[in-house]
Amino acid sequence: MSGLPFDETTISKARRIAQSAPPADSDPKVEALVNDLIGRVADKWTMIVLEVLTEHGELRFTQLSRHVGAISQKMLTQTLRQMERDGMVTRTVHAVVPPRVDYRLTDLGASLSAAFCGVWIWAEANLGRVEAAREAFDQASR
Repeated sequence: MSGLPFDETTISKARRIAQSAPPADSDPKVEALVNDLIGRVADKWTMIVLEVLTEHGELRFTQLSRHVGAISQKMLTQTLRQMERDGMVTRTVHAVVPPRVDYRLTDLGASLSAAFCGVWIWAEANLGRVEAAREAFDQASR
């Protein structure tokens, strides 16, 4: 599993999560939350912020911005605020000059990161199949 930004414990948790199917009689509130979170969390920036904080731990805003890459300050701020609202990150403001703000994953955010680790596992296991399907599609489209 080299190249994955997750440790073996996280990968094991993700495998257990991925193998368990949701109950047929799921709670409508849970279903609504899942739909809401998938829409928000599955966006590019939230997933990248989750990955960066999982890999590096607590980071200052500027450090986080550097690790995330081509993201505007406004988009990073919006992403972090939504993640904070959802309980995924904590924001610590230090009363120093200049002001310093640190972000870190909460236990809730870390558990979500473990769940998304399943996507990495799936991608690693199915890379060749996806590439072959794309190549076949592209050939048929020519």
